[in-house]
Amino acid sequence: MGPSGEQVGVVRVEDALRLAAEADLDLVEVAPDARPPVCKLMDYGKFKYESAMKARDSRRNQANTQLKEIRFRLKIDKHDFETKKGHVVRFLEGGDKVKVMIMFRGREQSRPEMGIRLLHRLAEEVTEFGTVESQPRLDGRNMTMVIAPLKKKTQAKSDQRRKREAERAAREENAEAGSPAPGERE
Repeated sequence: MGPSGEQVGVVRVEDALRLAAEADLDLVEVAPDARPPVCKLMDYGKFKYESAMKARDSRRNQANTQLKEIRFRLKIDKHDFETKKGHVVRFLEGGDKVKVMIMFRGREQSRPEMGIRLLHRLAEEVTEFGTVESQPRLDGRNMTMVIAPLKKKTQAKSDQRRKREAERAAREENAEAGSPAPGERE
């Protein structure tokens, strides 16, 4: 193959090396298993640099889902439950899985049905952000349940990025108009 991707055809190795030298390019074997082997005229240093940049960009855009953990107690107050539910929602919106754990102490261990009830209540309240991946299960003195997000991590990151850009644009627009941005004092 030529430098711009055109088919040159079957050429002897000596002729191909001469063509590469004339074009000031390298002769690179692209498909060694093919019969005859496929070679291409290209700038090998530039090719290596571009492939390294592509690999770096793909690693940057890759998002790893983490398993976040929230711990509850069986006798949790209403306000504390709402606060911890807010944390669960924030994790799910960020695209992370959440492991919800209830710790039983003393006589509470004889009432696992209350823990199941509490976990089901939490699962019902966060259904628009995630689904139950593993049902409540008793592990010694703890009961655990895993909730998986509805959005993938990459989608959640792009949504958050768009939201931040929209807020920034609104602040800049308000600054140009001379009015204070939302949340700022006059």
